[in-house]
Amino acid sequence: MDLKVVGSSPTFHPKQEIPAFLFMSKSIRIGGKIIDFDEPKIMGVINVTPDSFYSGSRHISTEDVFLKVEKMLEEGADFIDLGAMSSRPGAQIISPEEEKKRLSNVVPELKKRFPNAIFSIDTLHAETAEYALDHGFEIVNDISGGNYDPNMFRLITDRKIPYILMHMRGTPSDMQQHTHYDHLIEELIRFFASKIEKFHQHGFYDVIIDPGFGFSKTLEQNYQLLHHLDVFKILEKPILVGVSRKSMIFRLLKTTPDEALEGTLVVETIALLKGANILRVHDVKPTKDLITIVQSYQKAALPS
Repeated sequence: MDLKVVGSSPTFHPKQEIPAFLFMSKSIRIGGKIIDFDEPKIMGVINVTPDSFYSGSRHISTEDVFLKVEKMLEEGADFIDLGAMSSRPGAQIISPEEEKKRLSNVVPELKKRFPNAIFSIDTLHAETAEYALDHGFEIVNDISGGNYDPNMFRLITDRKIPYILMHMRGTPSDMQQHTHYDHLIEELIRFFASKIEKFHQHGFYDVIIDPGFGFSKTLEQNYQLLHHLDVFKILEKPILVGVSRKSMIFRLLKTTPDEALEGTLVVETIALLKGANILRVHDVKPTKDLITIVQSYQKAALPS
């Protein structure tokens, strides 16, 4: 990957001009299909865990999961992201055995019930990811960016499965102790560029980047990241944004995750205008409406 535009100096200036040719539509391959991002996509969030930060995303009953998946797909979700471990600040990492136990009543049945749906597994364990892939899942969403499990890189490059590469320092239990950056945007760009280059060297290109809102970032840093989100287009990869009902919203508004939908939609609107390609959300229908409005706004600016 040629990132000479970023430069080798220790100071990165987010406002520097980025060549227009880098602002192009991206695509990934999923199950033999090409998924383009001419229009933003929606990833619905479902957790089979008792301790997710947002109560509305917790689904312990197997039937509840199936009903939620069906509802999200009907409302317009393009992908469904299933996780079995909370990644809220302070959460402890569970073993792959426990993770697979939580998933065991759900994962083997999802592709049977929803054969045309695209499922993503949210895990930092290669063993859990492989279990889901063996049951028809088609995307791996790794909050550790491959830093936790050294076997994850091999799994992704061997299976050639689209990979969501997220930025986080440490683990959920201690990530908020690692929020010092000399130059936040520069350090994230270099993190992603290094990881992407390694994948490219192994002939793998279907990487989606996630800047990791809420992970190893302070409240102020989250909004700095949002303001400069368009800079990440230089990496020439689809950009996923997951801000749904997070603390950067409800703490700022002095409310709770349950009351953070309106704030979420505002932040997601900004993210779309800054170039986000995928929104990872708890609330599919309002997000679908949001995308329709933003696209109409953007089309109005085009020459008639």
